[in-house]
Amino acid sequence: MTYTIRIPQEIEDRLAHLAKQTGRSKSFYIKEALLEHLTDLEDIYIAEKRLEDIHAGRTKTIPLGEVMREYGMDN
Repeated sequence: MTYTIRIPQEIEDRLAHLAKQTGRSKSFYIKEALLEHLTDLEDIYIAEKRLEDIHAGRTKTIPLGEVMREYGMDN
């Protein structure tokens, strides 16, 4: 899939410099940056949803001490 975006000249310069220094394409680094950020966004969404469920009483939490005792880590 192809997308068209506008980026500030400073970012374009940095991207071009990185690509030239490493011998990789600018597209490679754009994809890497998107994947990394997308993973972070997905993690944030999941965490926010879980917190919402906890606050709404839809999810039960377990105290850390209880988990540690259950797995023999309370020493």
